[in-house]
Amino acid sequence: MLRPPSIAPLRPALFSLFASLLFLLAATGSARGQQSPRNVVFILSDDHRYDFMSFMEEAPDFLETPSLDALAAEGMHIRNAFVTTSLCSPSRASILTGRYAHGHGVVDNSTPIPAGTHFFPERLQKAGYATAFFGKWHMGHGTDEPRPGFDRWVSFRGQGVYANPTLNIDGERQQVEGYVTDLLTDYAIDWLKEQSADRPFFLYLSHKAVHAEFQPAERHDGRYADEAIQYPESMKNIEANYRGKPRWVKEQRYSWHGVEHAYHGDLEFDSFYLRYAETLLGVDESVGRVRAYLDENGLSENTLLIYMGDNGFMLGEHGLIDKRQAYEESMRVPMLAYAPGLIEPGSVTGDFVRNIDVAPTVLDIMNLDVPEEMDGRSVLPVLRGQAAAWDDELLYEYYWEYAFPHTPTVLALRDSRFKFIFYHGVWDQNELYDLEADPKEQFNLIGLPAYRERADAMRDRLFDLLEETDGMQIPLRRAGWQADERLLRD
Repeated sequence: MLRPPSIAPLRPALFSLFASLLFLLAATGSARGQQSPRNVVFILSDDHRYDFMSFMEEAPDFLETPSLDALAAEGMHIRNAFVTTSLCSPSRASILTGRYAHGHGVVDNSTPIPAGTHFFPERLQKAGYATAFFGKWHMGHGTDEPRPGFDRWVSFRGQGVYANPTLNIDGERQQVEGYVTDLLTDYAIDWLKEQSADRPFFLYLSHKAVHAEFQPAERHDGRYADEAIQYPESMKNIEANYRGKPRWVKEQRYSWHGVEHAYHGDLEFDSFYLRYAETLLGVDESVGRVRAYLDENGLSENTLLIYMGDNGFMLGEHGLIDKRQAYEESMRVPMLAYAPGLIEPGSVTGDFVRNIDVAPTVLDIMNLDVPEEMDGRSVLPVLRGQAAAWDDELLYEYYWEYAFPHTPTVLALRDSRFKFIFYHGVWDQNELYDLEADPKEQFNLIGLPAYRERADAMRDRLFDLLEETDGMQIPLRRAGWQADERLLRD
């Protein structure tokens, strides 16, 4: 009996043809298909605060970030970029789902990803785009297993390590020698070299740096050791800063996440601060290397490069370190975008952009529909230099954790001038700040009669937004869970 010839040798070619057809359908069949889809490179750093880029006026005088400075000079600086939850796992889940933490359910660093959760790269992959993930995933109990939506996968468990990491490379674990920031960048660039011109791609480079405990690359170790630190006024002027603040803020100063007893007293603040800056040097070099590859190989003209932090970081403000709080240094992040021909070089926007806006924006620029369940919106018009069609408004949430009981559940509303912070539970008072007059949030206006009407209005609007997005519940986790001491530094 005659058998049909085997198609096994033809499979790679058939897959390539199928992917190209899917791409062409996506590019021509979209309702908004007025432009060719761009490639997207999304680089995420960990705990990088918004003002630690050397072109920023607020940056330390000694700080060096030449690659980020160049990206701002030749692209766009989004100076009002925020996260809706200032914590690694919830923020990363919000980036990948376009939803608030109360919507996607990843409310802390130990909660598993709820069944049925879908991340936007799955849509890209289904539409025929090449997709890849390199770096820190940190969702779902520290697993490093490949996730749906990515053709290429290089990751590690939990926080990982800075030196000689064990990497999961497409399902196979192996220890690799080197500094993790450099290694992830190497893998990302190697993958870019494999891409064909007829298939757009999405690359997600997700750094561990600059997460504590900070460990700079050997070439950067000690670079800033002799530099003087300008301590925040709210750290130095204790009595003035805590007058009018909730008592938990002052109490946290003497706890795990406070400058007087950081990490149970094991941490010396000056060294902590300077090593943070040194570790950032490796991230800056990574951004420069990726951008150089795009520029030198003719890819920049059809690629959107976005750089962003997953949350901010307190470095002594109000006597605190770490994140979680709704203060500016915690919830505000660096964000830069570079796309020749799309973004005007040297442009700056003050429009609010949130982590939940990343997914809709990437889908939009790749000519794919944005799902209705996403809370975010595409900011592609803002990147093009157009006026935003929305008001500047940010809903913020953080939910109390068993492992870090010194930070309460925080809900906040921020607009272009004022911020209202609401604490759920038994706390002595909420907070209201006029950010135009008091950008360092040192003078709580909540008790002043002249601001009572504004505080009430912002509180009402905060709960309206929670109701509109199905956020009127406080998530509960199993009370028996206790953090491993090795994981407490998250």
